[in-house]
Amino acid sequence: MPEQWYSLTGEEVAAVLKTNPHRGLDEREARDRISRFGPNELTRQPPVPLWRIFMEQFKDFMVLILLGATVISGFLGEFLDAATIIIIVIINAILGCIQEYRAERSMEALKQLTAPEARVVREGNEKKIPAATLVPGDVVLLEAGDRVPADLRLIQAVNLEIEESALTGESLPVKKRVEPILEKVTPGDARNMAYQGTVVTRGRGRGIVVATGMATEMGRIAGLIQEAGGEETPLQRRLAQLGRWLVAFCLLICALVVAVGIYRGEPAGQMFLAGVSLAVAAIPEGLPAIVTMALAIGVQRMIRRRAIIRKLPAVETLGCATVICSDKTGTLTQNEMTVRRAIIGQFPVEFTGEGYDPKGEVVTTLSPRSEEFQLFFKIAALCNNALLTRSGVTIGGMFRNLARRESPVWSINGDPTEGALLVMAAKAGFWREELERYEQRVMEIPFDSERKRMSVVYRHNDGTLAAYVKGAPDVILELCTHHYHHGRIIPLTPHQRKEILRQNASMASGALRVLALAWRRLGPKSPEELTEVEVEQNLVFVGLAGMIDPPRPAALSAVQRCRRAGIKVVMITGDHLLTAAAVAREMGILGGQRRIITGQELDQLDDDQLRKVAGEVTVYARVSPRHKLRIVRALKEAGHIVAMTGDGINDAPAIKEADIGIAMGITGTDVTKEASSMVLADDNFTTIVAAIEEGRGIYDNIRKFIRYLLSCNVGEVLVMFFAVLAGLPLPLLPIQILWMNLVTDGLPALALGVDPPDADIMYRLPRHPRESIFAHGLAWRILGSGLTIGMCTLLVFAGVHIFSQGCLELARTMAFNTLVFSQLFFVFTCRSEKHTIWEIGLFSNPHLLMAVLCSISLQLAVTYVPYLQPVFHTVPLNLTHWLLIILISLAPPLLNTFYRHLQLRAREKVMYIKV
Repeated sequence: MPEQWYSLTGEEVAAVLKTNPHRGLDEREARDRISRFGPNELTRQPPVPLWRIFMEQFKDFMVLILLGATVISGFLGEFLDAATIIIIVIINAILGCIQEYRAERSMEALKQLTAPEARVVREGNEKKIPAATLVPGDVVLLEAGDRVPADLRLIQAVNLEIEESALTGESLPVKKRVEPILEKVTPGDARNMAYQGTVVTRGRGRGIVVATGMATEMGRIAGLIQEAGGEETPLQRRLAQLGRWLVAFCLLICALVVAVGIYRGEPAGQMFLAGVSLAVAAIPEGLPAIVTMALAIGVQRMIRRRAIIRKLPAVETLGCATVICSDKTGTLTQNEMTVRRAIIGQFPVEFTGEGYDPKGEVVTTLSPRSEEFQLFFKIAALCNNALLTRSGVTIGGMFRNLARRESPVWSINGDPTEGALLVMAAKAGFWREELERYEQRVMEIPFDSERKRMSVVYRHNDGTLAAYVKGAPDVILELCTHHYHHGRIIPLTPHQRKEILRQNASMASGALRVLALAWRRLGPKSPEELTEVEVEQNLVFVGLAGMIDPPRPAALSAVQRCRRAGIKVVMITGDHLLTAAAVAREMGILGGQRRIITGQELDQLDDDQLRKVAGEVTVYARVSPRHKLRIVRALKEAGHIVAMTGDGINDAPAIKEADIGIAMGITGTDVTKEASSMVLADDNFTTIVAAIEEGRGIYDNIRKFIRYLLSCNVGEVLVMFFAVLAGLPLPLLPIQILWMNLVTDGLPALALGVDPPDADIMYRLPRHPRESIFAHGLAWRILGSGLTIGMCTLLVFAGVHIFSQGCLELARTMAFNTLVFSQLFFVFTCRSEKHTIWEIGLFSNPHLLMAVLCSISLQLAVTYVPYLQPVFHTVPLNLTHWLLIILISLAPPLLNTFYRHLQLRAREKVMYIKV
């Protein structure tokens, strides 16, 4: 069957599908077709069993390391520690399983958007049937409020308008017609088609079903969602890299220790035990759990900032985003038509205020008492069927102030264009309910896509009639014979007609949708005597009104912050080129050498060409869902970390394909939310910037405790390694190593996860997507700090062992406490890579202070509690011992702070010399 149904006439469509446009199908034929075409439902790939999703979690490299640590702990007889590690592994697996299961629910949400019932004509009778039983060839009836149940080729359209923004990105309802379209067009331009899942906002119609189920436009989107893959996040890739590095390091150290020991003549069994102890020390078994907890804490902070994270790694991924691809309608703009400019007579008029809130000023030099001023706003209010509501309550003239006052939310019931005119009139003090106290509507000639105008007739209290008309400027102007000039009605000359058309073109070039307003006195006639032609002739032209879906004010500053943070904002919309360009320029997205590409131009580019130009393009206009998916893929292939925002069904495939998908919480559809990684609870673009700041802060915090954990573990390894090389006894026992990891790697490392971000974090460029987690000298800082901690501990152990005449328990207790306190003091140094502890403030993270105090208490307990001393092989220490421990333990953080101070001084001198 043909795909371009819009190019055929209604009779040709009926002939191809072998149906009768008036009688529809008979029931037997419908049953045969449903067995041939299948039910009108969205299918999905076979779901992955929950048990398999759970087992997949154990393929993670760090999980394998934890399992190895479990085996080692069991070999050493530390079954309690082995059980603890197993619990950590299972908790991580459950968390990952839940996240994957939730991500796969997007198809279920998409299925819920289809209409449950449809009104059809079968065997000449109108009836309601389940939408799932529709088949190609069925004749479907539509009216205002209906959700279109399948893809239809319209064969009748009476003032029919359909809201398609969720599918095409259009900010206005689409006026439908039935004539065939000969040129190739996108779904957004197929005005004689109605697509599954869209909503009828006005009029009525009849259409023949041409596609059902997965063959519909929504079905194609469902297929795109299934195709879009879920790749590893940068954090997952970095952790896998870290796991491989740690395993290689552990194997190397263990092999060296065993080889050196055996070469020196030590018993093989003893050396194997030493090698196993080193492996236990080297593996940060709490790292994955701490990373997960840090991300979870970040999620809670994000919720307070109105961003709901559905997948934990999304926080970190957004933090390294280099491109944000944003839908225009409802995301960057308010999705509320607003009159910005008008021309009344020869006088320009500007309007302030935002959205449907009638608060605003009318800025003009024209006198509000003039006849043309009052007529202009009276026409806007009376030639109108929309209703203005406040907090869900319809506002009626003098009673509007009685509506709920707290945090009012203004909205429109009806056509957005008429709503914009209604709000404009209200700003000037003209309310339809008040005007109708003196005039009553007696006739209406509704808007028609062919007529391109609407007229109403009102009777004044004195019995005379007046016609108020609005419509397309060129059409209205043809019906006008006079216009206002400085308060007088004078005939329209050809020159003045050209001037009005020039004003219309000027406003339209600024992406404003322009309507003309006119009127005419009809005298004391009966409405029954009036005809359409008589009403709409010899009109007096009053003025032009230009409206646009304006940018969100907060989004303007958010785009500027993104630019300052080195993040490119790309607008991807199904709207027209001029409209998209005007909004993009106003927001600072389009300018300079930046390019704008339409969907038709995009079709002429192959994937390689698109990837090459993607870096220059900041606006994509008139695009389809498949285009959005291509754009996201091209940017990803170019090396970008891509965030995709949107609210409609058409955004869902690209949202799922992006590194992080961001859905609108208020206006977003269920399928978009389920396909996303993050949902904006307030639909505010500014929240994305807050999320980026949090994401960068969380990644910094992850680097902080990786630095802390690995520095401490390197110190533990070096203590053991150098002791074996020097022929000394083992300074630490396996139970002490495991306890140390619990005390130092637990609460303090977790407290680093709630560290506030650096004040200058949004003035940095995004890190490179393939940047190693050890970039910017982190590996050298880890090795340097670990070496300092290890050598200080070994110095204490060797000195006490020598001067205590071989008292091994005292030496081990001293080394044990020195290593623990060195790590607890060192954690304050890890709070920032760019600032010293004195710059960020010692008390700016009270959670860390409490964690350190708690860890100190636990360490003192295993040192002094009699019941714990035999378990951990410790002995009590006196004041002299503690003075030595504190003095040596302060050495690593003091050395780090001194080194950082020297670095800052050197940088200041370099900057001074450059200046």
